Amino acid sequence: MGFPYVSFLRVFEPLDAFDDQQQMLILAQRGRDREATEQLDRSESLRRITRTVSDPFPHDGEDIVRVLNYPSPEGLDTPYYCPNQLAVRSTLAAESLSHSLRNPLLGLLVPDAARVAQQERLDPDSFAESLSKLHTRSATWGIPFGWFVLFREDDRIEVVGDGQGIETVRLAAPISQCIDRARYAAASLAIAAPGLDLLEELTEITEWLETFSLRSIVELDYGEVAHLVFPDESPTDVRAGIECLVEGDMTGAAAAYRRLATRWIKIRQLARAS
Repeated sequence: MGFPYVSFLRVFEPLDAFDDQQQMLILAQRGRDREATEQLDRSESLRRITRTVSDPFPHDGEDIVRVLNYPSPEGLDTPYYCPNQLAVRSTLAAESLSHSLRNPLLGLLVPDAARVAQQERLDPDSFAESLSKLHTRSATWGIPFGWFVLFREDDRIEVVGDGQGIETVRLAAPISQCIDRARYAAASLAIAAPGLDLLEELTEITEWLETFSLRSIVELDYGEVAHLVFPDESPTDVRAGIECLVEGDMTGAAAAYRRLATRWIKIRQLARAS
């Protein structure tokens, strides 16, 4: 069974950024490598969507934690951690779906009984805490252009694949650099093009990143869409477009946007394909 193209923007924090209970969960899983974690996440997703009774919510089991090894300022590989927070994220996804779909289709995908049961399983205090500090954002059938602002060509890149092709591409950078890049781009757009939706997106992303430890690492995980676009120059094109707007070069800005649109419109068209 195939999955939709889903990409992720994740924040990995150092161990001491988590409370004692979260640290125990992390320490119990830190020996599992990234490939095994992704396989576990996919298999659990498949198990949920193939239940005999329609219910996409997680019922039990510990939350999955991803581990990212990234060089510390001293140059030593240091582990950083990103909890999956699946219970909260699935609840938010179901709420978002309820605004875009109407019954009876919504009832078939997320029955009322399943939603009620999910609410009963959630601890209100834990839910509120996770909601205020959600480590993962996801996007289906394409990557928001605002995410590319956070990264540069010389950031760390990991190409994951086998003999059959590319499975995903992951970019990673220190959160302090990502915040600076987003702030600079937002300030530039506020002067040059205050009406662009990208300005609002960057403002919101910056506020989100500021809730985490400044020793964190931000990762953009392309997911399966990587094999359709990699090698990808989207971070360069987004930055070039913003710089052209600041300089008043509308021709250059239009050319950068055209390159982006040409690259990603074919992905978004897949979402509407039969």
